[in-house]
Amino acid sequence: MIFHKVGRYLRWYFVLPAVIVGSGVLVPFAYLVLRAADAEASELVEIVFRLRNLILFGNTALLVAGVVIVDILLALPVAWLTSRTNLKAKRFFTLMGVFPLAIPSYVMAYAILGLGGKDGAFAQLFGASLPRLSGYWGALAALSFYTFPYFFLNLRSALLGVDPALEESARSLGYRRRWVFYYVLIPQLRPALYASGLLVALHVLGNFGVVSLMRFETFSYALYLQLASFDRIYAAWLALMLLAFAGCLLYVEARLLRGRRFHRAGIGGVHQRTLIPIRGWGKLSYLYLAVLIFGCVAVPTATIVSWLIRGLDSVSIENLVKAVLGSLGAAVPAAFLSTAVMLPIVYLGVRRPSALSRVLERLAYIGYAIPPLAFGLSLIFFAQRAIPGLYQTLWLLIYAYMIHFMAEAIGPARSTMYQASPNIEEAARSLGYSRLNAFFKVIFPLLIRGLTVSIAFVFLSAMKDLPIAFLLRPIGYETLALNVWDTTSEALFAEAAPYALLMIIFAGLFVSLLLVRERNVHEQPA
Repeated sequence: MIFHKVGRYLRWYFVLPAVIVGSGVLVPFAYLVLRAADAEASELVEIVFRLRNLILFGNTALLVAGVVIVDILLALPVAWLTSRTNLKAKRFFTLMGVFPLAIPSYVMAYAILGLGGKDGAFAQLFGASLPRLSGYWGALAALSFYTFPYFFLNLRSALLGVDPALEESARSLGYRRRWVFYYVLIPQLRPALYASGLLVALHVLGNFGVVSLMRFETFSYALYLQLASFDRIYAAWLALMLLAFAGCLLYVEARLLRGRRFHRAGIGGVHQRTLIPIRGWGKLSYLYLAVLIFGCVAVPTATIVSWLIRGLDSVSIENLVKAVLGSLGAAVPAAFLSTAVMLPIVYLGVRRPSALSRVLERLAYIGYAIPPLAFGLSLIFFAQRAIPGLYQTLWLLIYAYMIHFMAEAIGPARSTMYQASPNIEEAARSLGYSRLNAFFKVIFPLLIRGLTVSIAFVFLSAMKDLPIAFLLRPIGYETLALNVWDTTSEALFAEAAPYALLMIIFAGLFVSLLLVRERNVHEQPA
């Protein structure tokens, strides 16, 4: 029945991504089920109904909710200021808003831990000590500072894509600017908000570096401890519980978007956007941005630079070049391949919604929800038994990145797809273009901004990845993230600094693609 309803849209460019995503997700899931099935009936009840599992669930849910709320409060003002106002140095603030993605989450956690306390960096600089954050509040701060760029880039892309005619119509009906924001803009941002919230929630579910450093027990932290102690059965059950939690989030997000339309009704040209003057609250805006940049960028970057100054003599150019080439060799192809495979799935989900399109999109998110350690172990298990020649090759690492981080590419592309009117595609079809040609002629150019963000998300995540690269890298293969983790885990912060700093530099260069696109956009000041 499912295939009958969408059968005429199942061309090879739809079937191939479905096979790639389906196989990439089902293999890890099958591995977890097989491992969990090894439990004997007598111990199954004790494993599943432990009081500790309930505590882990409460801690995990509390952390997810806290990070999502804080991220929205941090990102929405920055996205609006850099896209809708006459704020000065917008490109600089946009770059600063994305920089936290380049800083590994465990480095962010180290910086926050090192900032407080009597002997912390703040006490050494200003003579007054701050309380050292740890536990829930430490994990909340580190993960919020690290993940808010997901909301920022998605929301900014969505704000730039909203037709100004909607706001002008509301203003002509007598709505004040603040009510236009609440009743016109916010509803248009729902796809970006839902996609970003889901992405951040799944990232928090799978993160083990920050929660382990902050000593806050969540499902991912417990999973890491069980895998470290080789208790694979309980680890598999924890991973399945985590997937069940993620499945609930996926269901809620899908229900919230079902039946919604966000594109323009007509096929005319988009109106020129008029920038909003910040006027009296300009000082407050700049103060807010300065405080945010200080906490999310300056503190961790200053920490890295201080490590670098202490250990300049230990920098090995040969090792740096090898790590850079290793990171780029896996991250660049993974970013482009992941976005290419994801695009037909997003098109089906927005243009031809059906049970099949929803299943494909949810599968991509499930691949992201599977904890990275369990994901990597499952691919090792599969490669050793099914395709031995693929084990410990760069192709397996790229494939793992492509499948695991594909969910990060969906949100920006889907937001811009919702804003692209299907009327212009139908007009192209009426002129004799095939469906594929019509898409690339009239729809694809409208998606470039969102696709650029998608590529940037996957690239930055692959550059920083630790657990998947640790398990699947070829023998002798090095990346920047692996070198950062290896050195910081042994408290060799000076040796870690060059690798961490290079990650930040590459993030800045890559995100500059977003800004170059905007140089051709003529914005009319108010």
